[in-house]
Amino acid sequence: MLSSVIGGARIPAGPRSYRSTDPSRTSETVAEVSLADAGGFADACRAARTAQDAWRDVPPPVRGQAVAALGRLVEANKAALARVVTREVGKPYAEALGEVQEIADTCAFFLGEGRRLYGRTVPSEMPDKQLFTFRDPVGVVAVITAGNFPVAVPSWYIVPALLCGNAVVWKPAEYAAACAEAFYELFAHAGLPGGVLNVVYADGAETFRGLERALGEGLVDKVGFTGSTEVGSRIGELCGRHLQTPCLELGGKNPMVVTEDADLPLAVEGALFSGFGTAGQRCTSLGTAIVHEEVHGEFVRLLDEAARAAVVGDPAGDVLYGPMISERFAGGFEKALGWIGPGHTVHGSTGTGRITAANPREGFTGDAEAGLYYHPVIVDGVAPGDELFMNETFGPVIGVARYRALDEAIALANAPGYGLSASIYTTDPAKVFAFRRRISAGMVSVNNSTSGAEAHLPFGGNGRSGNGSRQSGVWVLDQFTRWQSMNWDYSGRLQKAQMDVLEIEPDLGFRL
Repeated sequence: MLSSVIGGARIPAGPRSYRSTDPSRTSETVAEVSLADAGGFADACRAARTAQDAWRDVPPPVRGQAVAALGRLVEANKAALARVVTREVGKPYAEALGEVQEIADTCAFFLGEGRRLYGRTVPSEMPDKQLFTFRDPVGVVAVITAGNFPVAVPSWYIVPALLCGNAVVWKPAEYAAACAEAFYELFAHAGLPGGVLNVVYADGAETFRGLERALGEGLVDKVGFTGSTEVGSRIGELCGRHLQTPCLELGGKNPMVVTEDADLPLAVEGALFSGFGTAGQRCTSLGTAIVHEEVHGEFVRLLDEAARAAVVGDPAGDVLYGPMISERFAGGFEKALGWIGPGHTVHGSTGTGRITAANPREGFTGDAEAGLYYHPVIVDGVAPGDELFMNETFGPVIGVARYRALDEAIALANAPGYGLSASIYTTDPAKVFAFRRRISAGMVSVNNSTSGAEAHLPFGGNGRSGNGSRQSGVWVLDQFTRWQSMNWDYSGRLQKAQMDVLEIEPDLGFRL
């Protein structure tokens, strides 16, 4: 039975619990999780507040040593952690290895930032006066993450937050509790003092109530949330009441524009990976391929052929994707499949919906009756006004729309109101820069898929995809630090800015 860790101590198991299962074999339990209530979440924030003062005073280069140690521990335990990810959330093992590598990359980047939390010395307009700026930690950071990237995405928050001198309360997805537990153990053995990182297992309702209480008591200074747009809006509203700006990384309906001059086989390869990788359960998954009418038919033919040839099944093997993460996500995807209408044409597999003995998938490698496996679906003919076009689907489905002019393609790409990731396949630089200038996405790929992030590049979205906050690279430091300015006047007299300033008197009437 897993239970929360608060102030460096495991709290006793309570009366409420959750059973995390293997989505490829739903009868198998991966972890039994004791769920905390709102009071437990607030207690964790209180413990973090107590621990943060001492952690703030640890010099940043020394805090970087803990990040370096975590990176080494992650690399040493890479295979073991990846196996936990595969078993609990159904991510193919090769992808799980890549996710764990992302943690190591994040640590490799940020361990050096402990020596580069630079302020600036700024010249004053007054003599015998100096101006300075400093980065200070915000204080206590509450991090709430989803389970589709159960260890990589939390590292985007927790690693830089700790490096900057904050204490953290992390609420992982309860359906990825075993992943969270393994990741916490690596942090704990990296030398963090007790209370600097607290883990709270709780459901969504109790987490929200606990966060509301903690904010009301002044225990939380920053909230980081990765999850749905609906929940992110509620968290943003709650934080706004306390004059806080959260870091919100939300959903996506990510477009891929395929121009008439695109390399079609390459575009198809990108669509297959970004649309069906992780069973479409990524915030950066391809939502709609917007294809020029001259190449539309050939693109659909090639994508259909590629999807039918792809191996779906047991995530321990070499597959394009495995099961849905949980029954909840499977149910949500089935709702999205209900948006397929009479004006749409379906491609991609020998069936739609759940893969079963009665609805088989050619080349399937898993135990269909035991797991939450679904056919890949390509839906041609989607358009604005269709629910399938406008909404995130979070499952293995790609919509296809056609366009005539690039202006129309960009308008279609922006229409759903999300703004996370967008891609264009073209060999024309003019199209690339026209697309980049007018697309609403925070991240743009050229001749590459909508999915994929690197540890030193800003990650984040706009509109329904987030509030403009960015993670990764040096940009995330602005989420977890506050700028403080200081002026030091050693002239021995009061010098008033904008008033006691020496003036140069030019002769502006001079002419040659």
